[in-house]
Amino acid sequence: MKIGNGKIWQQAAGDGNRNYVDFCLDWDVILNGPAEHGIWPNCQDKILEDELSKKKVTDLKRFCEDMQDGDLVILRVGTKNVYGVGEIVGDYEFNEEFNDIDGWHIAHTRRVRWIWKYSQAPKRFDKWALKWGDTTQVLSEDACAVREWLNSLQTPENFQNQELKILPKKEEYENIDLEQISEYLFGKGVSSASISNLMNEIGELVRIAKWYRSSGETPSEQETMNFLVVPLLRALGWTPQKMGIEWNNMDVALFAGLPRGRDSLSAVVEAKKMDEPLLPAFDQAISYAGDSEQCKRIILTDGLRYFVFARCESMLNNKISRFSQAPIAYLNLARLRPEYPLYECKGAKEALLAMAPEWK
Repeated sequence: MKIGNGKIWQQAAGDGNRNYVDFCLDWDVILNGPAEHGIWPNCQDKILEDELSKKKVTDLKRFCEDMQDGDLVILRVGTKNVYGVGEIVGDYEFNEEFNDIDGWHIAHTRRVRWIWKYSQAPKRFDKWALKWGDTTQVLSEDACAVREWLNSLQTPENFQNQELKILPKKEEYENIDLEQISEYLFGKGVSSASISNLMNEIGELVRIAKWYRSSGETPSEQETMNFLVVPLLRALGWTPQKMGIEWNNMDVALFAGLPRGRDSLSAVVEAKKMDEPLLPAFDQAISYAGDSEQCKRIILTDGLRYFVFARCESMLNNKISRFSQAPIAYLNLARLRPEYPLYECKGAKEALLAMAPEWK
């Protein structure tokens, strides 16, 4: 691949604690935020009102306006790891489905036709081969090792004819109402009393979560547990006898029966602060579940968002994995969707059922 004199961009896809590399590569996009205030350029004044730096507005301008169809882009995490190289396709877009990437609102979107993607490990350079700082930057002229590597890449055959993955659209996944959820849960055997409690509780939980955001307050993990997570679990039908708070290092342990113990452990709930990444906590939650044969579920939550993983014996890197790494369902109390194509899993109805005591 001859890079010539065209513009080359470096685009960050998260950091060491949370990255969204695979979302970008799987959906043929690069992403930027914040996007809570809507489409560019209408969002500029709101971003500044939120006391974000003017640098962020400049960064978004590069992404939304300065990037051009045909420019090259390098997908990076940190200053030495490259996960993808591609060509910008078309103009800036705003896709609201990317406003829910494990707590990040990054709906500012550019389409990319990927020339090279990492396999098991990224392409690594010396530290600081790539610039630190803004999400979207022009690649430095003195990034010689990176440029030399780009020149060595082979462009795939029929590259220009490769179809981009069709992105999900908001109108295709409209929110479902509470009545639909009620009917679904009742049909699956959840009691009327639990359903009534749940429907009342969801509205209250959303109001609490919105208050935290509008007030600028960030609830601690303990507040998240007390005011958001435990009330939802209680509304689903879990009794205090079958809920162990901070039991054996677990934020919440849910039990199928009594007495409490590893032989009756049904689910592990790992809670984080609101908007913190949840998916990186997957391995931690599995370690808490240990070798319990009865533990069938892992639930990761920040009080508003809930990922549910189910037991599924499989081999992963020559080791037995007792849980699928893909969630079976996802719930965002502020966006009650029937499914979540970005996570390739079911949505609100199935997630609530999977967190209920009746789930098998």
